[in-house]
Amino acid sequence: MSNRSVAVAALAAFSGVLSVAAPRAHAVITIPTVFVGDAGNVGGPGFGSFGAVAYSYRVGTYEVTASQYAAFLNAVARTDDNNLYNPSMADIGNAVGCGISRSGSSGSFSYTVHPDFVNRPVNYVSFWDATRFANWMHNGQPTGLQNASTTEDGAYTLTAGGIASNTITRNANWEWAVASNHEWHKAAYYRGGGTNAGYWTYATQSNTQPGRDPNDVSGNNANWRPVPLLPGQPLQILPPYFTTPVGLFQNSESAYGTYDQGGNVAEWTDTSLSTVSTLTRLLRGGAFFNDAGSMRANVLGNNFPTDEAAGIGFRMTQIPAPSAAVLLGMGALTLARRRR
Repeated sequence: MSNRSVAVAALAAFSGVLSVAAPRAHAVITIPTVFVGDAGNVGGPGFGSFGAVAYSYRVGTYEVTASQYAAFLNAVARTDDNNLYNPSMADIGNAVGCGISRSGSSGSFSYTVHPDFVNRPVNYVSFWDATRFANWMHNGQPTGLQNASTTEDGAYTLTAGGIASNTITRNANWEWAVASNHEWHKAAYYRGGGTNAGYWTYATQSNTQPGRDPNDVSGNNANWRPVPLLPGQPLQILPPYFTTPVGLFQNSESAYGTYDQGGNVAEWTDTSLSTVSTLTRLLRGGAFFNDAGSMRANVLGNNFPTDEAAGIGFRMTQIPAPSAAVLLGMGALTLARRRR
């Protein structure tokens, strides 16, 4: 099966607000993930050896989509105490929202997604929105008020003081979380196949600047904005919208199989940028309105964790359950024996 076919098949698996059930009985969405092995790999050059991760993990194949986030809202935001919904999400007139609309009144809010945005990344989410989504995933996608059993505890224990001081870190027993800077960097740029394999410059398995053509089957393409624009050069790759469906760019995946880690929307990580300010969190990958340079491995962004913007989304990471890790190891051993 071609990479394009794999991407289309994966997208079909979560094309609506509700999708195939996750392992827990009351789960309503599935987050496709890829396995990131090569545990104990060497970090990349500069910036404190970014990408060195001592453990194996799984990371979202795609950015979290509008349909997945809408399912989250319908589960826990009938009364939206923590403002998980931003009204700008509904703005498709200027094509900068993600197509999520809210109806009803507090206590009975409901959320729908415009058909054109089902598989586009969610945006206008703060870092704290992303951690609450991670807690919801960690807790098995429950339905109810926003409290410790749904959004306020799990992968992250969210407190007013911790949020104000930006000192909240991932709990030791996490199952789902917002990707850390090291996890994100490795999934995007590491070449894989060993613990000292080196890094690509771009998350498309390339050291050359990606193009912008989603129909180019040769790969190395992404959603970014040329600056300055040349005469006749389109700002939007697929008008009338700025973001593109996740996984659209054929054969432009990272070595581990992730898509859109360059361009489309910049992605929150749960890593604080303490060298500049303890009040910021790192953003990676660049957005649709950034130039190609923003997608390079040596470029960092950072924003206040309360910021919500058209160019910001996030990606999930998952720690494999012990039984799954054992099965993966057994599978790798069997494959090695067969190759011999």
